Amino acid sequence: MNTEAIAKRLVELCREGKYEQAQRELYAEHAVSIEPDGLPPGALGSVSGLEAIYEKGRQFSASIEAVHGGSVSDPVVAGNWFSLSMSMDVTMKGHGRMQMSEIGVYRTHEGKVVSEEFFYDVG
Repeated sequence: MNTEAIAKRLVELCREGKYEQAQRELYAEHAVSIEPDGLPPGALGSVSGLEAIYEKGRQFSASIEAVHGGSVSDPVVAGNWFSLSMSMDVTMKGHGRMQMSEIGVYRTHEGKVVSEEFFYDVG
């Protein structure tokens, strides 16, 4: 699968809320997930390896009380890289309702996502 096909499939599955399925289908076993510096203590940080990425996703999902909406942009593809803009309107357990938005930058190699890095304001 080339980078454009991977990007389109990731968007399709994310728009359906099937994040772990997307990771199972599209990510390499040694993939990394990178969060910004400066996260508060206890926040879900950067992880390495597919099992750790699954667990990070499960922990994030468990912290959500309700999803009110969200969006995933069409991908911008350049060589082995692509980016997405993503937003969520959620109620977080113990924190109330909030709007979240980020840019995700993904790198592919040999038909799989090998890294994802998220950019958003911390704090």
